[in-house]
Amino acid sequence: MAELTHAPIDVAPLLAAAAKPACGAINLFLGTTRDHHDGRRVVRLEYEAYERMALDTLGALERSACERFGLAHCAIVHRLGEVPVTEASVAVVTSAPHRAAAFDAARWAMDELKRGAAIWKKEHFAEGESAWVKGHPL
Repeated sequence: MAELTHAPIDVAPLLAAAAKPACGAINLFLGTTRDHHDGRRVVRLEYEAYERMALDTLGALERSACERFGLAHCAIVHRLGEVPVTEASVAVVTSAPHRAAAFDAARWAMDELKRGAAIWKKEHFAEGESAWVKGHPL
């Protein structure tokens, strides 16, 4: 269910899809835009992606998380374009029979997404400047 969207992320359908009778845990992680970075005031973020590659990576992460952590479900949605302060840039939803696997899988998926997805983030600052965030080489 990997998805890229230019709209705000709607978590209700993500949570509904994760609800499984055999699962006692659904974990929702939202990465949101904060109002500061390195002592500077951030007014918004902007995301760009090589969409086909990013979707392939997100889908592979979902499948790997399910296998690695014994999940019943994993979904990753990443927003593109401008994302105002407090709004979600990314959602990772996991469901598993027990909470430890759901928590661990969401953290792993987020770390791997930041390490390897073809998605780039630009910070826009209050004083009018902007800068691309340095990431990991793909």
